[in-house]
Amino acid sequence: MHDAQEVLGVVPVPVRSTTTIVPKVFIIGMFGAEGQVWYGIPEFNLLERNITVPGFSPLYPGVHCTSDGSVCQLVTGEGEINAVATMSALLLSSSSSFSSSSSSANDAVVFDLRKTYFLIAGIAGISPKMGTLGGVTFPLFAVQVGLQFEVDAREVPPDRFRTGYIPQGSHSPDEYPTRIYGTEVFELNGNLREWAVETAKEAKLFDDASSREYRARYSTSPEYAKAVEPPSVVACDTATADQFWSGRLLAEAMENVTRLLSNGSAEYCTTQQEDNGTLAALVRAAVRGVVDFSRVVVMRTASDFDRPYEGQGAVDNLFYGLRGYEAAVRNVGVVGVRIVMGVLRGWEERFGRGVEASNYVGDIFGSLGGEPDFGPGRRVGELMDL
Repeated sequence: MHDAQEVLGVVPVPVRSTTTIVPKVFIIGMFGAEGQVWYGIPEFNLLERNITVPGFSPLYPGVHCTSDGSVCQLVTGEGEINAVATMSALLLSSSSSFSSSSSSANDAVVFDLRKTYFLIAGIAGISPKMGTLGGVTFPLFAVQVGLQFEVDAREVPPDRFRTGYIPQGSHSPDEYPTRIYGTEVFELNGNLREWAVETAKEAKLFDDASSREYRARYSTSPEYAKAVEPPSVVACDTATADQFWSGRLLAEAMENVTRLLSNGSAEYCTTQQEDNGTLAALVRAAVRGVVDFSRVVVMRTASDFDRPYEGQGAVDNLFYGLRGYEAAVRNVGVVGVRIVMGVLRGWEERFGRGVEASNYVGDIFGSLGGEPDFGPGRRVGELMDL
């Protein structure tokens, strides 16, 4: 007699074993240097487990973890689209298994992220009014300043507007939008951020001659006094846009929309291209119980100034002003390691059960409950773009 499967030509498939990885900390970088700064360090080895995840950027296709899975890391790729695409692929992996490149073909991997702390750690531009090259910042708010109409500056009517940027859904730079997309503003856990700031202050920040020489050029402008100081840790907010701008007028336009969209709560400080995309994916996962959005920390280190010093042109600042790059990248690791190790060492005592927030945490819609202290609040339904 023949086996039924043999008769039907069915080839039996071995049952795959499933490995669940439960990270305590997940580090999120945006491009190669921000990822590499975590490799070869004495505190932990992220290259002990390497897992290819479907849907990740082809430039950065994998998650890297310690052998016990307590610390993991990925690189999203630059820009908001890469950030949200990679993060969505990761978050979907918490509910479906896939093959690991570091195990046999019949092994599958699932991430359990319900108690994971996410450390978004990368470099950024900075306002010379708020900080300096090599400095480390921790925002409470991330504001998506890219959601704007734009009129070429040469065609802006000077009797009506001072800038060519007008928030989408409004008719002037100072009018609150009449339509809300939902990704304009995110607010993070203030108590967790406060802990991160104090922990970061224990680190000795890296500084170099290139940063010192360039920041000294801002000394002639009293409003840029903080730009001249050595690098430090600053609690200030971040602006997200795919555009990389340079110049006082553009920077002031972004300052304005940061205040506007947050009802004056956010203080424009750093500029980057990914955070609102990453945070949008995390909020939507938190709605499904996949992650805890109150366990997110954003850390941005300053590589360049968003506007020139007195006597310098905006174009020269754009192309020749990335003088704090080395210090910024180095300080991602210098401070980031302290944050990661602080969570690991304090897991049983504090972090395992979570850091309770005393402020609103979430998006402009109130998706996770509570009343946003920015935006239109409960009127958001009237302003949604349907």
